[in-house]
Amino acid sequence: MAQLTIVANITAYADKIDLVKAELEKLIDITRAEEGCINYDLHQDNDNPAHFLFYENWASRELWQAHMDGQHLQDYVAATEGAVAAFTITELTQIAS
Repeated sequence: MAQLTIVANITAYADKIDLVKAELEKLIDITRAEEGCINYDLHQDNDNPAHFLFYENWASRELWQAHMDGQHLQDYVAATEGAVAAFTITELTQIAS
């Protein structure tokens, strides 16, 4: 099965940037220890600090799905309820390097 690349864009409300950032940072160590996680890198937009981006690579879509069903993500969703203005996930497959 092909490796899966995920790009997740999260935009916080302007008054909730620090909260969302702190909650996103809590996900990093837990996720990096998960089976199938190749990398899980968090970025913050230099021009728009409310915009965060996760760049992730997973050994398979099934292992990424297990991550998405994890308690730590449920905790993140609960902690950031009403603080996130937009959230999109893009699933990608590398076709050349």
